[in-house]
Order: sequence, then structure tokens, then C-alpha cells
Amino acid sequence: MPAIQFDRVSKTYPSTRGQLQALSQVTFDIEEGEFFGLLGPNGAGKTTLISVLAGLARATHGRVRVLGHDVVDDFAQARRLLGVVPQELVFDPFFSVHETLRIQSGYFGLRRNGSWIDELLEGLGLADKAGANMRQLSGGMKRRVLVAQALVHKPRVIVLDEPTAGVDVELRQTLWQFVAKLNQAGSTVLLTTHYLEEAEALCGRLAMLKQGQVVALARTADLLQRASSSVLRFKLETPLPAALAATARVTGRVVQLPAPSAQAVEEILATVRAAGGVAEQVEIRPADLEDVFLQVMEQRE
Repeated sequence: MPAIQFDRVSKTYPSTRGQLQALSQVTFDIEEGEFFGLLGPNGAGKTTLISVLAGLARATHGRVRVLGHDVVDDFAQARRLLGVVPQELVFDPFFSVHETLRIQSGYFGLRRNGSWIDELLEGLGLADKAGANMRQLSGGMKRRVLVAQALVHKPRVIVLDEPTAGVDVELRQTLWQFVAKLNQAGSTVLLTTHYLEEAEALCGRLAMLKQGQVVALARTADLLQRASSSVLRFKLETPLPAALAATARVTGRVVQLPAPSAQAVEEILATVRAAGGVAEQVEIRPADLEDVFLQVMEQRE
């Protein structure tokens, strides 16, 4: 039985121009024990799909099940099986970290949950903040508490919606080590992130959304193998020639271009030289998930 089943899920919202189609016939399964990534640009429908899964929004059409339990018809059991970490920092400023987790345990009818709360605090680097009031914590620490709240009832399915957005490297490492440990123990993980290097490193399988539709669904390794070429990377102090701009990825002074052959590499560098530029720190690397993501989005266009 799949951990999560999205069956022809569509969602529309009323707008000033009629109906806004946020999701359109989204269908895929996530198997038990998978570390699954859900990727897409802003507005692609990722958060809407998670909201439908978590019961925060109702699909206009289609069904969603968590370990066989429909999120509408059997919402109470489906919710017990889910632990959702939202994007927004939502917290009660009147309680300490430990009190927050104890209260969250009570929502699921758990009375003797102290040992697991202590393990969460230790595993997420919150042990020294257990007695601190929530409003005294930094943004990164509040994010850790949100993760602990989502895990306090030991859910079999963990949903992480942009869990590392705007947080420091230490938190990202701590979080992934702890979540990877849970995944290895059998928990299913659904992750949305804009950090594609995280998705590439962590997720065994990926779905890509664009404009509410699934445009790619495959194992991460298979998606990487589909990449059309290697990538030429170099630094350039002068403006990039217009002939290269259409296919280039430019970050500051760093330029990256698809390079399917040695001849393509020489042609790119010759074009730069002809424009009076000097390519520095030149290297050729395999395509990564960001390259694949951009190719998939462009192909769909």
C-alpha cells in the first residue's frame, strides 16, 4: 500500500478573472519508506498540493489517501499518520519549547511522551533551549521547534514544506541528519525545497510541477542521466556575448553553459575571446539537478 496516493487531484480557486486552476489532474504515488522530492517554481502548486494532503484545503476533484485513509472521509486517522512542517513560522509566544511539545502531544492523546520529546530536543539541537520561551528564539530555532512539533506523535509520513528556507547551514545539517535517520528507520518523507542540491542528495525519486501539472516523475538518478550534456563553467569579468546569453546560467561573474562536446566547449570559449573577454577558472562538470530542472521547465514551455 502506498504511503501517499494522489489520484487525479485538481484544485480551483475563484478569482477576479473567473477560476484559477492551482492543480490539474495530479496523479502519483509515494511508496512507504521513500524519501520523495516535490519540486517546482513559485506558483507551481506545491503548497496547494500539500495543503490538500494535510486537510487544510479540499480538492475540487480527485482523492488523496495516506496509507489507505482518505484525507476527507477518514480525516482523523489520516491526520494522525502525518507530520507536517509548514513554511510559515507559526508558534504560540506564551509557552516554552518543552511546554509547546507537551501540548502538541496532548492534541494526539499522548500522555507519557517525555522520553521522545527529550530525544527530539537532543536530535534537533534544542536541548539547551527546552526551558526558553518561544518568542525568545531566533528564526532558525523556531524552525527546529516546528520540526519537533511535526514529529512529536511519531508520524509514519513526514511532510517538509520548505523546511530550510532562510536558515543557517548548521540547522540544515542537523535537520537532514535527523530526518535521514527517521527515513532509514522506515518513515516516509515528502520534501519540497528550492535548494535543488538538497533534493539531489536526499531524494530517491522526484516529481516536478509546473502550473499545477506534473511535468516529470522519475528516480533522481534517471533524471540526471537524461541531462542532455555536460556543463562548461567559468568566470567572466566582461559582459557575456549576446550569442551565448540565451542558453547561459549567470550568477554574478560565474557563467554556466551546456557543453555536449569538446567542439562546443571550444566554440563557446572562442566566442568569449572574440568579444574581448577572458574566461577564468574554466571547468567542465556533469549536469546537476538544477540543470535538469531548468531543461524540464523549458521543454514544457
